[in-house]
Amino acid sequence: MTDENQFTAIVLEQDDDRNVTAGIQTLPNDRLPEGDVTVGVEYSTLNYKDGMVVQGQGRLVRDYPHVPGIDFAGTVETSDSPDYNPGDKVLLNGWRVGETHWGGLSTRARVKSDWLVPVPEGLSTEQCMAIGTAGYTAMLAVMALEDHGLTPESEGNVLVTGAAGGVGSIAVSILGNLGYRVAASTGRAETHEYLKDLGAAEIIGRDELLEPPKGPLASERWSGIIDSVGGPTLHTALASLRTHSSCAAIGLASGFKLETTVMPFLLRGINLLGIDSNTCPKDRRLIAWDRLSKELPLDKLAAVTSSASLADVPELAGKIVQGQVRGRTVIDTHNSG
Repeated sequence: MTDENQFTAIVLEQDDDRNVTAGIQTLPNDRLPEGDVTVGVEYSTLNYKDGMVVQGQGRLVRDYPHVPGIDFAGTVETSDSPDYNPGDKVLLNGWRVGETHWGGLSTRARVKSDWLVPVPEGLSTEQCMAIGTAGYTAMLAVMALEDHGLTPESEGNVLVTGAAGGVGSIAVSILGNLGYRVAASTGRAETHEYLKDLGAAEIIGRDELLEPPKGPLASERWSGIIDSVGGPTLHTALASLRTHSSCAAIGLASGFKLETTVMPFLLRGINLLGIDSNTCPKDRRLIAWDRLSKELPLDKLAAVTSSASLADVPELAGKIVQGQVRGRTVIDTHNSG
């Protein structure tokens, strides 16, 4: 049971040579950052961004010591906000938690109340983190495409790039469950059956999307795109997007440079939609989580979710960055290992 006066967390330290180390520490509550709600964290997740942070890669974290973990779900312990009372089940995604604000890989967190949303009816805190920021972001992408006219009756398949990753796999599952025909793109042959089980109707090799079109446009192919890769993959995909269709862009795993021309935008009237899951308005967050509780096949989600302890985080972080982890990884913060 968590001591009411202290908490246990994965803490990142940086030495004078900027080498980052990660380990479990027990700290007094007065080390928690500012906020009007204190949450007893029950579950968090470990995804690619967390892996980079724990491995000391990139510049996502600039102030040390630091507690990573970009999301969490748990129970309100104390609150100075009229919106939440002790005992309420809540979750958090975004707001630079785990980057500039101490995050969810901890048994306790303190945050601003307007960063939180209630756990939707029908979901447990563990299921919320099986969905996590990845699933929440995937739903925001689906919603953005639908806002711009995409329906299951739209001509052509919906392309999901990086489909074996956290965002991609849940996007495939959501779209398939809603009746869309999904083309899942991956460079990992061993995930083909996995993606078909999630609802993919077609598998597209990563190399196919790395070959640039011979001209500024290619044959119209996709009714919509959810792209979590960026770089040349995004350029090739946009050239094949159908007239007046949209691409929801999420990640930049292959680079942030947009290597395309204005032709798809001028001649086909396509839309490039940036998905910001970090500071999304609360009403949009509530809709996304309500839809996730109703439209995401939880049995399929459970089949691609694994659980780990806080002690497992440093080793798992390296495997995630190296692409050796498939599906969702939930961190049970009750278990320090």
